[in-house]
Amino acid sequence: QVQLVESGGGLVQAGGSLRLSCTASERIFTGNLMGWFRQIPGNQRELVALLSRDGSADYADFVKGRFTISTDNTETTVYLQMNSLKPEDTAVYYCYAHASYDYWGQGTQVTVSS
Repeated sequence: QVQLVESGGGLVQAGGSLRLSCTASERIFTGNLMGWFRQIPGNQRELVALLSRDGSADYADFVKGRFTISTDNTETTVYLQMNSLKPEDTAVYYCYAHASYDYWGQGTQVTVSS
């Protein structure tokens, strides 16, 4: 069973930056779909960023130009660099990967104060 573990969440002031990391227990990121979602209390989970098998990235309109998804050469870690954070970015952020099955992390809280 593949496990995804997020880290890097926390409290930051508006305009600040955070970098989330997601580490997988196996090398599942290379050649597979991976991404980040978020969930605001009372709302459905929504896509933030997706990295396709060909390396191309797609972003939700509300984070374009501010967030960047990337991986490193370990094939087990995916990042979400979040800049110019806004209070409305406050949410629990989840790492996601699809490799035959859907895998989710446990989530990491990001809180942006005004």
